[in-house]
Amino acid sequence: MEQALMETNISEYPLFAKGKVRDVYDLGDKLLIVATDRISAFDVVLPTGIPGKGKVLTQMSLFWFGLVKNVAENHLITANVDEYPDDLKKYQDILERRSMLVKKAVRIDIECVVRGYIAGSLWKEYKSKTFSLGKSDAIELLGVQLPSNLTESQRLPYPIFTPTTKAEEGHDESLTFEEVKKIVGEKQALELRGKSIQVYKKAADYAERRGMIIADTKFEFGKLNGKLILIDEIFSSDSSRFWDKRIYQRGRPQESFDKQIVRDYLESIHWNKKPPAPTLPEEVVLKTLERYKQAYQRLVK
Repeated sequence: MEQALMETNISEYPLFAKGKVRDVYDLGDKLLIVATDRISAFDVVLPTGIPGKGKVLTQMSLFWFGLVKNVAENHLITANVDEYPDDLKKYQDILERRSMLVKKAVRIDIECVVRGYIAGSLWKEYKSKTFSLGKSDAIELLGVQLPSNLTESQRLPYPIFTPTTKAEEGHDESLTFEEVKKIVGEKQALELRGKSIQVYKKAADYAERRGMIIADTKFEFGKLNGKLILIDEIFSSDSSRFWDKRIYQRGRPQESFDKQIVRDYLESIHWNKKPPAPTLPEEVVLKTLERYKQAYQRLVK
């Protein structure tokens, strides 16, 4: 098993941002995004990486950027290291297949979440609301009207936009659409919602043809020359909930192609979800990498 890439150190350029997974370098009017093999759970970066994970995430994003580019433009310039500035060529072994050179946009600090199925935190909130309200014709969650008779993992009548704040640390907080309008203005809020749902629909239709369900996902957008464009990454196992259509059954939790194996392990050892995080056993690392690879193979290859 190859060694996990946990840190990068490209001294020629200043670090623009360091996320839970990605290191971003400032090249003036461009950014270099490098997806490491770091993995987080419960908002904490773990000391154990998943070898090759960053490569899988990057290759998935590159595929999806190409698929949806007629719906929403994106920030990608190239992922070919041979086309990078000359002073980056010496880092080729590190950058190959896990990096992107992108246009520098002004990030909009809203996480654009789209859900086609009711699962995860939305299901928990819905279940709590239906219990407290009893039987009624509709349930309102985050300003969205939902039928009162939904079961876990059920397909929603239509994809819904459930944005959150973009927190640098800790948990993102849910926002109603009215709150988004107050933050960015009505015109931009409508564009964010419209583009997010259009991109989700395009990808979800494609995934269904490949025997996969995209239950929900999240996007980041930026502004460049007055235009709204997709930034960061899209439709990876870190940002999306993928299910196998062949074994999907509403009314119960589904097996996801993501880091749920890691979360389950950490729950099983009763970690308090505060730093420092425990290391992961090799078995959990290998199983998690396999889930990421399966998603890539089912959707992209």
